[in-house]
Amino acid sequence: MADKDKLDELDWVKIRENIDKDYLPETVYNKASRKIRENPLVPIGAIATTVALSVGLFNFYHGRTQMQQYMMRARVGAQAFTIVCMVAGLILLPKGDK
Repeated sequence: MADKDKLDELDWVKIRENIDKDYLPETVYNKASRKIRENPLVPIGAIATTVALSVGLFNFYHGRTQMQQYMMRARVGAQAFTIVCMVAGLILLPKGDK
């Protein structure tokens, strides 16, 4: 009976070695590039939001209130675009676990 337990333990070790050999961990850069390829509109929306916010804050600092208000409205539009792209990506992208 003890020999059978040892054999069962060795089977799991062998399976684990095979799994570890086939598994390649994903780096942060690889994950980011994969996500950008899956839904390229989300990073575009995030960049547009950042640019609108930065330009709006710059204009606020320099006292240009009309341009600052325009850029804050543009920021809200860019954020809405980003959220719509995220939701569309979740709905439209094929699921990998099926």
